[in-house]
Amino acid sequence: MFAFRQYFDWLPAPMASILMLVIIGLVTFYFGKLLTNAFLRIPGNRGGAVIRTVTLAMRRPARLVLVIAVVAVSLPAASGLSYETVQGIAQALLVVFILLIGYSAIVAFRIATEAYLNRLSSREETDDIMTRTHQTQIRVLKRLAEILVGVVAVAAALMTFQPVRNYGVSLFASAGAASLIVGLAARGLLTNLIAGVQIAITQPIRMEDLIIINGDWCWVEEITATYVVLRVWDWRRHIVPISYFLENQFENWTHNSAAIIGVVFLYLDYEAPMDRIREMLQDVIKTCPLWDGKVFDCQVADCSAQIISIRIIASARNALQSWDLRCDIREKIINRIRVECPEALPRNRFAMVSPVPGGAAWPEGGGITNDMISPPISRPPPGSYTGPQGGVDP
Repeated sequence: MFAFRQYFDWLPAPMASILMLVIIGLVTFYFGKLLTNAFLRIPGNRGGAVIRTVTLAMRRPARLVLVIAVVAVSLPAASGLSYETVQGIAQALLVVFILLIGYSAIVAFRIATEAYLNRLSSREETDDIMTRTHQTQIRVLKRLAEILVGVVAVAAALMTFQPVRNYGVSLFASAGAASLIVGLAARGLLTNLIAGVQIAITQPIRMEDLIIINGDWCWVEEITATYVVLRVWDWRRHIVPISYFLENQFENWTHNSAAIIGVVFLYLDYEAPMDRIREMLQDVIKTCPLWDGKVFDCQVADCSAQIISIRIIASARNALQSWDLRCDIREKIINRIRVECPEALPRNRFAMVSPVPGGAAWPEGGGITNDMISPPISRPPPGSYTGPQGGVDP
């Protein structure tokens, strides 16, 4: 470097030193660019792909780190600069170097976690619950690690300054009071950070879990270090502090499995033939492709003065399919009952009595007949129902 510096002796000493450092920095930068481009051309589907991915993500900070290192080594040859100027440049290079190392560590951690998650999700035999569990743990811990590395890098960069270093020593000397003040000032942040660690370990929620919050169906879209993004079915988003899930009660419909049992209620008349209704429901459920074939039942769950309540349960693979399955069951069974068993449809009953004991309920000659009061139900003959495929119901 000293020999290279002599080529610029014809210039004033400060300008010669600055020009030397600029030329060394530019040469080093373009050399690093050529080097990273060479790494990007490495062939291969596995090892080569990993090298290309890492190089693509780290090429810019790697070039800057290389430039800073070479320029820092060349500073002693910058004899035309004053001692204070050289120390200032060295201080600036050290701060940038520390920040770049922290940034590179964060990027490397992101690459490693994404590669692990992609490899995990590519396995066909992997259980969905296990995949979402690993996604939640990795993403939450990744963000906490990024925050920790960022804080340490900034703190290390600030500690290179003498005034900040002296202040840090005084803080360590009074660690009790300082920790109390910082804890009170950042109580909300620390609460959510600790809650994030608990979420990653205990797993009350995971990525893409279906939960019920404020009466809305929500999917866990993103879990950060301090908050959770919930995606509602109508594309709205709930932004909830992560500590909420440790301090409040909520429903998680996919905690152990995505499968769920849906419930359909029918309100029918007392004249409803339950054996026939069950047969129709058996035919209906077999035509529903969203039914997973595990759970299906029909029971008379309740009754009132006017109607009986029929409770139908059917299982599906997930909550969305369960919703569509219940809608499908309602539509098909109502159509069958309306065509085949109209007497099962709910009706209101009332009785007319005479104000005089033993008298007629209706005045004679009023023109009202029993057929007008209670019209007969026209039940179709057996075999007259035409199914959805054009077949005749037996």
